[in-house]
Amino acid sequence: MSVFCKLSLGAELRSFVLKFFNFPNGRQTLTGQNTSNRRRRRKSRQAPSLSNIVNAPDVRDIPAYDLVRAEGVEKIDAISMDILENTGIEFRDEIATTAWRAVDAEVDGTRVRIPRELIREKVSLAPTVFTQHARNPERSVKIGARHMVFSPIYGSPYVRTLDGERRYARLEDFESFVKLAYLSPALNHSGGTVCEPTDVPVAERHLDMLYAHMRLSDKPFMGGVTSPERAQDCLAMCRILFGKDFLNNHTVMTSLLNCNSPLVWDESMLSVIRVYAAANQACIISPFIMQGANTPVTTAGAFALLNAEALAGIAYAQMIRPGAPVIYGATLSTVSMQTGSPMYGTAETQQLTFLTGQMARHYGLPMRTGGMRTGSKTVDAQAAYESLQTMLPALLAGGNFFLHAAGWLESGLSACFAKFTMDADQLIVLQRLAGALDLSDDAFAASATNEVGPGGHFFGSNHTLQHYRDIFFSPETADQTTYEDWQENGSVDACVRASQLAAARLESYQAPSLDEATDDALREFIARRKGEIQGGDACLANHHP
Repeated sequence: MSVFCKLSLGAELRSFVLKFFNFPNGRQTLTGQNTSNRRRRRKSRQAPSLSNIVNAPDVRDIPAYDLVRAEGVEKIDAISMDILENTGIEFRDEIATTAWRAVDAEVDGTRVRIPRELIREKVSLAPTVFTQHARNPERSVKIGARHMVFSPIYGSPYVRTLDGERRYARLEDFESFVKLAYLSPALNHSGGTVCEPTDVPVAERHLDMLYAHMRLSDKPFMGGVTSPERAQDCLAMCRILFGKDFLNNHTVMTSLLNCNSPLVWDESMLSVIRVYAAANQACIISPFIMQGANTPVTTAGAFALLNAEALAGIAYAQMIRPGAPVIYGATLSTVSMQTGSPMYGTAETQQLTFLTGQMARHYGLPMRTGGMRTGSKTVDAQAAYESLQTMLPALLAGGNFFLHAAGWLESGLSACFAKFTMDADQLIVLQRLAGALDLSDDAFAASATNEVGPGGHFFGSNHTLQHYRDIFFSPETADQTTYEDWQENGSVDACVRASQLAAARLESYQAPSLDEATDDALREFIARRKGEIQGGDACLANHHP
């Protein structure tokens, strides 16, 4: 078919659709009733209601992609075990080295060389699937197997505001992100340090951040990891929220523990692993990989290293409490050999992602993976394609816990409200892709085909009229109008639409109910701990002039 014929066919189809919907003279007029109708539709599109979005699937029903054959899996495992047995890994913590020595690992100062049989024995104790409970039981999530959990960006010191300003994050920004995650059907997890509230002292931030998750949302959340004392504070707040007896027998927090690649687990991370693992709270054991900088430049070498680091951390958590829930994974990027900057969505990071999923299945562990990550400094085409090239492989790799699933910008330095909203839209598209394909008799629509017959159209068929309201998901940040409508409405781009939508949702936000006595107890605990922290700081200042 010639290009001219294709264009003509497209024009005929558009004309047919316009006439079918009774647009006068093949298009809408710009005055009178049609203009009024268009304004009503525009107002409806801008409304913050999410009632037209059904919660997306949280169970993957498509097969996971295996990048390498069985012999490749065995070789990766063998090389990783060689690293642990021969090179060894640093555990810069006396309690940890004592524990390794007690199970017959070779300990030389802080260097620990671990027999492969010991690593495999300990890793095998971790559960394949576990439940993270939310204060609203209907929001609890399963992590592992085919289950999918989506959590927003983590750790950004800056925000890109609704007006596009880049500045240091504040507590009010953190609270706004928690509200948006609560409102989003694409995110079934509230996250952790969504952004760093720099207007709150470092020693007290974990209290305000965790309280925001507890008060402003009823979805699962993450605990603080910057010191064992702060982890203990998070456990104490969870005992108030869930009850002491419940916490003793259930997992209510996940926490992110990063290895210092190459081959170092430091005291701060190990001490937090001890706190959470002992309390049966989930640890995400996650090396931070910048391929070519803190790993070998080759993908196979980089993965063997990160695999060794992750397995060592997981084994240590099982030494603290056999059967403690863990999540295996890594933060993945390559490094520009010209500038040293991290790069996302490269072929190599996609290969690393697929290998992470394949090895997680090999060890019977839940997989942590990346989200909508990009090195772009603004919401542009680079941000879009890098985010998709990061998230889609993570989905196809069989990911279970998707961190940074919405809002990531500027290599994670900025949490962006507009991108958060756009990412959440795209997550629903990907989640629907991962869900089951309907192969029911109704889905095959034989009655509709018989009704319409050759040469007809399906717009007015009974089957279409039964399903048209919810059969397709249309991203709310996308413009599906004609060019004329888009121009008349101000030629607004997707970034502006997303900011407007986020602002409207925040305006309409209503907090989920929380027992008043529980809320009072949480506030009292926070006030007391802040007083103790500030008093401790004052004593320290007097002791060290």
